[in-house]
Amino acid sequence: MRKRLMHGTTIIGLIRDGKACIAGDGQVTLGNTVVKHTARKVRKLYKDTILAGFAGGVADALTLFEKMEEKLEEYSGNLRRAAVELAREWRSDKVLRRLEAILAVLDRKHAFIITGEGDIIEPEDKIVAIGSGGPYAYAAAKALLAHTNLDARTICEEAIKIAAQVCIYTNQKITILEL
Repeated sequence: MRKRLMHGTTIIGLIRDGKACIAGDGQVTLGNTVVKHTARKVRKLYKDTILAGFAGGVADALTLFEKMEEKLEEYSGNLRRAAVELAREWRSDKVLRRLEAILAVLDRKHAFIITGEGDIIEPEDKIVAIGSGGPYAYAAAKALLAHTNLDARTICEEAIKIAAQVCIYTNQKITILEL
């Protein structure tokens, strides 16, 4: 399977004090050119109880959002079960396994990163970060969680702003969703 670094995105999500938040920047690049500044890379799924964000190809991500929604419907909103089943199908289906995207999904209790390689990662710290700016946003969020009393929304917003100062594929046109 081919691997590609996901450019043009920073998605950060986390759970704090029973509240979940996900944020995504708005920059879309084509090669070395910024082609859009205000893309929405995060959305709510399953009766507005699940937060999801993507890094990678937009058409691929939209397909995965649809598949995730189907799995959530099938398993009555059980995020863990839906994530496992999506990863299994994504890895084994001849068409789906060609998709180049990564998903971050969370509810108020669980946070997962799902890849086409069949990976389902549930971080112990309940922080999910994907995309080219993901590592920067993750580091910022970890520090803010450990050393401040900021709420989940503020941490996500600040983490993206910090990532945007370092990652050339990230901007500060941020979309934030909360549960």
